[in-house]
Order: sequence, then structure tokens, then C-alpha cells
Amino acid sequence: MYSVNVPVPGEAVRLARGLAAECLTATPRRGHSLVGKRLPDERFAAMARRTRETLAGTEPFDARITGVDLFRDPPTGAAPVAYLVVKSPALVRVHRRLCETFDPVPGFEGDEYDPHVTIARGGDAADLLGRDIEPYEWTVERLALWHPGDEQTVESISLPA
Repeated sequence: MYSVNVPVPGEAVRLARGLAAECLTATPRRGHSLVGKRLPDERFAAMARRTRETLAGTEPFDARITGVDLFRDPPTGAAPVAYLVVKSPALVRVHRRLCETFDPVPGFEGDEYDPHVTIARGGDAADLLGRDIEPYEWTVERLALWHPGDEQTVESISLPA
């Protein structure tokens, strides 16, 4: 399933990796991403066109990592999931616009959408809860159409779109 992702800055990736390294039994996240919206399995060209049309006029926006939290009972996979909390009202608005074009994935999107960067899951991941971190803020200047199977950006969308 493709997705619209926010590229995660190197400093945030280093923070997530450093925190994951403190866990003894949790499985660290191999690649760090910030999913804006999962996209349906349909022909890539049509899906990408609809995505670009939906994002038209989107200006660069701010995102801020503010702390560490847990998904204690995630919809899939091992629990708990430790993650970096991302605050970005503009990203939430982008997510809602994309949900108007592409149906929300139950359990993950719509009202359940919680912007985050996964650190680790299972095992002792809960030990990271409430870890004191230095907040990190950046400006999102592009979005990526991401292919999870290939773990790569298929198309980049510069903002303003």
C-alpha cells in the first residue's frame, strides 16, 4: 500500500535510533517515517494524479517532535509501540483533505490519526514512555509518495504544491 509521507529529518531519525538502542528486548524500527495518509491499491499514475490534485495549494508547514508516547494496543503488530509524538496542525489538515479523496483506513486514520515516528515495538518499548527529550521543530517543504515494499520514495511533491 502506497502512502503520502513526510520526510523525517536526520536529527529526528538519530533521536529515534538512539532511544531504540536503549531497549534490550524491543524491536527497533528499521526505517523511520511519518505517514500522512495511506493510499489505496490502484494504478499508481491515477492515484498519484489524484493525490497531487488534492494537495494543490498546500504550503510548507511546521512540524514539531514534543515527546515520547506509546500505543499500548496497536491495531496490528506487537505491543507496545514507542513513538515520537509529532505535533502539526497543518499535517492533520493535510491528512483530513486526503481522507476526503481517499477513504480513511479504519483503526489508523480519520479521527484515529495520530502523527508519529515509530521508535520500537514489543518487548521493553514501554520503558521509553515519558523519556525527556529536547523538542525538535522543522519545516516540511516536500511530501513523498512512498512504496513500503520497496521502502523508497516513488515521487516527491514539493511544497507549495
